Amino acid sequence: MSYSLDSITDNCYKGTNCLVNKLNIQDEKQLSSVEAHISLAKILILQKNPLQGNFDFEHYKAIHKFIFEDLYDWAGSVRTVNISKKGTSFANADKIYSLADACFMRLKNQNYFKNLNKEAFVQKMSDFYCVTNYLHPFREGNGRTQRVFLSQLSQNAGYEMNFAAVDTDELMIATIQASNGVDTHLKTVLYEIITSIDN
Repeated sequence: MSYSLDSITDNCYKGTNCLVNKLNIQDEKQLSSVEAHISLAKILILQKNPLQGNFDFEHYKAIHKFIFEDLYDWAGSVRTVNISKKGTSFANADKIYSLADACFMRLKNQNYFKNLNKEAFVQKMSDFYCVTNYLHPFREGNGRTQRVFLSQLSQNAGYEMNFAAVDTDELMIATIQASNGVDTHLKTVLYEIITSIDN
């Protein structure tokens, strides 16, 4: 919950940086801990029973809603404030829908990355990872939603994408580098965690 916001108190309890939540937890560290446990449980459910959809923006938002609906009224809803994190600025809130439309239409036009060899698949996934990371459409929970969606997209294309096999700090560094135009590290990280289901 370390985003920098145009309005630092957006959706937060008065005088805090703690997001308003259904459990009425008003301590940021406690909320972060509870959120981590609940979201992990929901993600494990999705690993066994993926949320069905068309790999479009509605599908992406539905995954976020499923993961976070026990905590936030706005789960599955696009953010209304501009955010940045660790020096990386994300898409302006008023541009999210138009950028998402282009992003997910491109995914559809590329047949959801099916029938590609591993090198080509990693290239496409790296590009899509960067675009969805820049999109960052939600107030909180973007990375978790992204990883669930990408894992399901990979399976649909005949690959496994095992984010549990990568160090989270290394992935964050690779993501920051990619957001600054250098995606070599990100491609290397993704290559190591992507395997063909046929293997």
